[in-house]
Amino acid sequence: MCGIVGYTGFQDAYEIVINGLRRLEYRGYDSAGIVLESPDNKLEVEKTKGKVEDLVNISKELKGKSKIGMGHTRWATHGVPSDRNSHPHLSNNGKIAVVHNGIIENYDTIKTMLTEKGFTFKSETDTEVLVNLFQYFMDINPETDFPTAVRYALNEVYGAYAITVLHEDYPGVLVVGRLGSPLAIGIGDKEYFIASDASPFVEFTKEAIYLEEGHMATISLENGVDIRTINENSKIEPEIQELKLSLEQIEKGGYEHFMLKEIFEQPKSVHDTMRGRLLLDEGVIKMAGIWDHVERFKNANRIIIIACGTSWHAGLIGEYLIEEYARIPVEVEYASEFRYRNPIITDKDVVIAISQSGETADTMAALKLAKEKGAFIYGICNVVDSSIARITDAGSYTHAGPEIGVASTKAFTAQLTILTLIAFKLGKHNGNLGNAEFMSLIAELDAIPKKIEEVLNTTHELTQNIAKDFVKATNFLYLGRGYNYPAALEGALKLKEISYIHAEGYPAAEMKHGPIALIDENMPIVIIAPKKGHYDKIVSNVQEIKARKGKIIAVVNKGDRQVSEMADYVIEIPETSECFSPIVASVPLQLLAYYIAVYRGANVDQPRNLAKSVTVE
Repeated sequence: MCGIVGYTGFQDAYEIVINGLRRLEYRGYDSAGIVLESPDNKLEVEKTKGKVEDLVNISKELKGKSKIGMGHTRWATHGVPSDRNSHPHLSNNGKIAVVHNGIIENYDTIKTMLTEKGFTFKSETDTEVLVNLFQYFMDINPETDFPTAVRYALNEVYGAYAITVLHEDYPGVLVVGRLGSPLAIGIGDKEYFIASDASPFVEFTKEAIYLEEGHMATISLENGVDIRTINENSKIEPEIQELKLSLEQIEKGGYEHFMLKEIFEQPKSVHDTMRGRLLLDEGVIKMAGIWDHVERFKNANRIIIIACGTSWHAGLIGEYLIEEYARIPVEVEYASEFRYRNPIITDKDVVIAISQSGETADTMAALKLAKEKGAFIYGICNVVDSSIARITDAGSYTHAGPEIGVASTKAFTAQLTILTLIAFKLGKHNGNLGNAEFMSLIAELDAIPKKIEEVLNTTHELTQNIAKDFVKATNFLYLGRGYNYPAALEGALKLKEISYIHAEGYPAAEMKHGPIALIDENMPIVIIAPKKGHYDKIVSNVQEIKARKGKIIAVVNKGDRQVSEMADYVIEIPETSECFSPIVASVPLQLLAYYIAVYRGANVDQPRNLAKSVTVE
């Protein structure tokens, strides 16, 4: 959500910032802007509603003019998408520029105070309030320097932010700060980079500092990186980390869209998630985060899984897995609801948080609440050193690699893989999984990447052809039973996210309790119908749909006859145990959503109104 890029060094800042903003387009945005420090130390700003290329069209004259600058892609919160609400924002005296991710919750109170002091505002944003607060602290005490004014202001605001600030009276200096929204500092040879994640500077350096929560930094070529706590101004020694990200991972690699690339990466991402954990030859699952705390899991009154969106769907399947194989009670909660409903949490509970980015604001807030109550918290995320990874007591990275497409695909199946490993690990330890069943299950799990590859090879062209028949559809219904009910929810979400077709997922048995009223010859119904897991009941549901002339797209096992004979469209997947079917069945549903969106002319990787990393409420 939103994107920040900053640079100071010997290269052309314009090129670095613009190319960095292109790298961050996956986060979702509606406007873009850039500010550079000119040779005479004046701030030159260009910004516009629209895409980065729209910004390029109005700012080309800035190319080659500066060695320091910063840029921003905005996802609107306060104020509609517009030129004047776009970042960067300038202070009233025109000397300070800021780009900001997040929300200043008490901006209205501060704005009232500043207005009474004579400040005026051109935009509807909370960010313009912040930049004028920087000026205010320098105005009331001329001895207050630029970094100190920023620190004073940040101590007065509530909310979430990642900021980068320039002041024309402090040439060559960038000030950055972070609370609740990620910010990375790339350390180059006589140059420094700032970005919301490492993707904008991965080709220039392999060393980065991930700014900690509640920290700020003053960056200059002359003095390097000076990190301080925002509250107390205590000096912090920076921890420089080696980047594992490669340029190839964040490029399309010949695919038309990142989403399609990431769908096809799933055999590898699922395998990478299991690698070093599932040791089939030894008949063991090695997960240090679980094993080091296995008694805490074993003796837990319950496990609470908290997540949002696609990760919540993974959590629902995790509930099925853990309860069936480990026999530990599980509840799955929307993080956004959990944090506000005064939940009952004790020190006997284990809370598992699932997030692709590791920065999801609602999930972070829910974790902090759980930690205050004494619960043991475990994280499942894809981004190393993310906020959730830092706050949890233990956890597992999914190792899916960078996921650029806003609609999550490989992160989902990687999350399911981790949850499956956890369930089997706990079940074996608890004695609920006998050795023979355990060995059979992990052998089948080990084969899942090959089955995903088979699905990709056999259904890719087929889903393209099916998609062409549903370009003009306005509604979809997705049905599944057992483990495949959450898979139906996820399939519907994928279609909604990228094609803008209304879609709903339902337990197939609930169809006759309401949704059946919608079924007619114009209603497409996707039904997940593997042979294992309530197959006879699914057959009955298909018959009910067929009797009402619904258009059936059936996801079935190879060789299926009953459902296939009734369906209008058939997508075959390899047979597998019911607990693995959501991983395998999700792949053709991702392809179907992708191609329907492509044929509708939608922006697949950057769907409207959505952001990859939701760091605000």
